[in-house]
Amino acid sequence: MKIPEKELKVIEKLIGFSFINKELLIEALTHKSYLNENRSISSKNNERLEFLGDAVLELSVTRYLFVIYPEFMEGDLTSFRAALVKTESLAEEAFRLRLGDFIFMSKGEESTGGRTRQYILANTVEAIIGAIYLDQGYELADKFILEHICYKAEKIISERSDIDSKSKLQEIVQEKLRITPTYELISAIGPDHNKIFEMGVYTGDNLITTGKGKSKQEAEQDAAKKALLIIEPDFVNMHSKQI
Repeated sequence: MKIPEKELKVIEKLIGFSFINKELLIEALTHKSYLNENRSISSKNNERLEFLGDAVLELSVTRYLFVIYPEFMEGDLTSFRAALVKTESLAEEAFRLRLGDFIFMSKGEESTGGRTRQYILANTVEAIIGAIYLDQGYELADKFILEHICYKAEKIISERSDIDSKSKLQEIVQEKLRITPTYELISAIGPDHNKIFEMGVYTGDNLITTGKGKSKQEAEQDAAKKALLIIEPDFVNMHSKQI
């Protein structure tokens, strides 16, 4: 697959890395749907590079956290790492780097929102890490990860945003009210490929707040996150009288 040199340079500038073997960059940006639709093209899809990049990413992030945060024990470090390498975190970086604009995918995948689909974007980031590792070794792959992933560690740790919002809310509500918060669908708006869900989080029959997202799970997390900002002793006391 031939890509104009000018376009390759734009991509390399965005990610801050110049490839010796440009084919590795093209492979990293090739979603399997593109080859399914263009069977005459002999290029490879990015799944193998994603597999490699995932391992390099985990090693790099683990080493960074181990060295920079000696005051934390294994359990916390594991939680911080999970927050840094999760799909949402990697997709966030892909959005920031505009990678979605350059992924080779089928027209069908693109028409259903593939260029903004989180798991596709996250997989592409991992594939690029794998490609950098093969092209110029671990040191430069590690440098890319430090610049584009690990910089978020300080905020994650200071806000403890590594703790799952639903789990944290459930822990607090169960401790204070002896019940488990529940979630109900409020609305689902938009076409099937780009639907926005709104979920409400409840204690008993009492609606705490609502959250939105591109999936029910994402909307539930958003609702739980907002609920954590709302819950205060007075709120809990008020609800405990009503349940």
